Amino acid sequence: MKSRNTSQQNPDSEDKYTVLLPTYNERENLPLIVWLLVKYFGESGYNYEIIVIDDGSPDGTLEMAEQLQRIYGEDKIVLRPRPTKLGLGTAYIHGIKHATGNFIFIMDADLSHHPKFIPEFIKKQKEGDYDLVSGTRYRGNGGVYGWDLPAALSFPSTQCVRPYRLYKKKVLESLIERCVSKGYVFQMEIIIRARQLKYTIGEVPISFVDRVYGESKLGGTEIVSFAKGLLILFATT
Repeated sequence: MKSRNTSQQNPDSEDKYTVLLPTYNERENLPLIVWLLVKYFGESGYNYEIIVIDDGSPDGTLEMAEQLQRIYGEDKIVLRPRPTKLGLGTAYIHGIKHATGNFIFIMDADLSHHPKFIPEFIKKQKEGDYDLVSGTRYRGNGGVYGWDLPAALSFPSTQCVRPYRLYKKKVLESLIERCVSKGYVFQMEIIIRARQLKYTIGEVPISFVDRVYGESKLGGTEIVSFAKGLLILFATT
């Protein structure tokens, strides 16, 4: 089913924006994040698609995504599920293979990253023709909300492993080819590789909030894997 035409296409842009949304047990958050994405892309008039990469969520996330696809259309909600939890890095690799946009957004599906900033990312990218634009909580009106003090103090690292970014698709593909990490450290490696390759990076102030529903996916096993990945990353870059 094709999507309903809810906005006028931006006449000044032939660009298409693909949002990659890896999910695991996000049944309650997914309808909200998708509605907000549709709202802000629709209001701005940019062409877009949302690719949901669900890793075998036992809570019915995929079934919810199928309902959303029926509502918004198969051209706007693209489902590319995997049978089991295989890691955040490989989810992005899987998703970009199916992306038809020439720009890629990566963001969390748990509402920690608000879609209201999407027009600002696009504006910043166009201002400097940046290779990638990264959301920052440390400049302008950026900030952290809903986190306790220990979590807030850890934000330099969480900004790298849970980033909100816009990439030129060809740039992200080039970076992925060079990355060896598969878990949460993948996000930190990819920005290190970008700086090594002299890609231009813009920044947009964003607010980061604690998830609305559900529990963090960064459990004990993931934390250990992240620590190991950091050691390997620092030893090889």
